Amino acid sequence: MAADRHRHPAHEDLEKRWAATVEAARDSGGSGPSPSPYAANLLTRWAEPQRRYHTTDHLIAVLDHIDALEEYARDPAAVRLAAWFHDAVYLPDRSENEERSARLAERALPELDIDETRTNEVARLVRLTVTHAPTPDDTNGIVLCDADLAVLASPPSSYAAYVAAVREEYAFVPDDAFRTGRAAVLRQLLDLPRLFRTPHGEREWEERARENIRQELARLGT
Repeated sequence: MAADRHRHPAHEDLEKRWAATVEAARDSGGSGPSPSPYAANLLTRWAEPQRRYHTTDHLIAVLDHIDALEEYARDPAAVRLAAWFHDAVYLPDRSENEERSARLAERALPELDIDETRTNEVARLVRLTVTHAPTPDDTNGIVLCDADLAVLASPPSSYAAYVAAVREEYAFVPDDAFRTGRAAVLRQLLDLPRLFRTPHGEREWEERARENIRQELARLGT
């Protein structure tokens, strides 16, 4: 019971959202093991101390964006499950986080009586967040990637907080190396034909995100 005093204030809502998503994803109409222990495990992961940006707040933001974009997805339940898992394994000094997160989904979802087809789709979507480059007909991938990248279109103060949090996650990297690596990531994003592929994302987020990225590159001076 003592641990409850330290729970993130949004955890209760997230647990309800997780349970609703699992129920929607089960072809059996909601039967199967309780989703609660799985929510607890995932939320513990999202609250790990090495995280500064990839936190529970990021999970909430991605889920909220999916709620706004779900009309464009073929399988919104799979997209929401992928959001829960996409950074479930996150160590800033490792390069295989997405792969390990996908494998976690591949182990956990069958235990929750989620069928193989949807489990495979969730894992595929998690792996897609390595590149954020879905194909034009990949409606699930388009929604997940737009939701994950929506932070790039934040107002200036929120974008600055995002940048600062990312830097904190990589505090072990020297400044020069961080600037070089961060600039490479930002240029890769700018080189994409479109950052956002849903009509909503293209209309509401594209221009502002590109301007934020250009300004950050200018500040990096690389």
